[in-house]
Amino acid sequence: MGLISNGTTLLDAGSISAAKGALTHIKTLTASSSSDLTFLHGSASVVLDGTYKEYIFKFYDIHPSENGMLSVNFRDGGTNYDATKTSTFFEAYQNEAGTSTSLAYVTDYDLAQSTGIQRLGYVGTENDESLAGTMHLFDPASTTFVKHFISEVHGYHSSDLAINTFVSGYCNVTAAIDGVQFTMASGNIDSGTIKLYGVS
Repeated sequence: MGLISNGTTLLDAGSISAAKGALTHIKTLTASSSSDLTFLHGSASVVLDGTYKEYIFKFYDIHPSENGMLSVNFRDGGTNYDATKTSTFFEAYQNEAGTSTSLAYVTDYDLAQSTGIQRLGYVGTENDESLAGTMHLFDPASTTFVKHFISEVHGYHSSDLAINTFVSGYCNVTAAIDGVQFTMASGNIDSGTIKLYGVS
């Protein structure tokens, strides 16, 4: 391979294999008055293992039965979704009238070595209110490192706010994460879709 010496490039003649970052669809779950939407490795063709170093969950039109927050928890090889987590939570919003705005760290929704649910974002119950966004989970099959997650979610809040939430943290376990469960902090997920992708 020539290094620009004769007009060639670093990618000349297939000499280097570049990462493509392609998304591979793994599973789609659709809510219908569902208490949870759960992605469990080995169940119904779900892959949550070392096949991919990064997994992306995409949320489409999540609509709840009660005003509240979409939440997540993780399974670390047992039967419960209670992996220990430490996290941060930021929010930014503006109301429809344009008279109220905020950008703040929210201590009520961060976690410090907690096994409880991690709140991801707000959403209201009116007919036109819903939530959309993404969550990334990195290298869940690792048995050496903690498992990092990052989410960005936008919701139509019950107080007529456009509210964007940013959550990041890690599951403080060395066991593999083999299940991810999404719930509302209270009530059911009336409707909406979550798609799971692997990043190659």
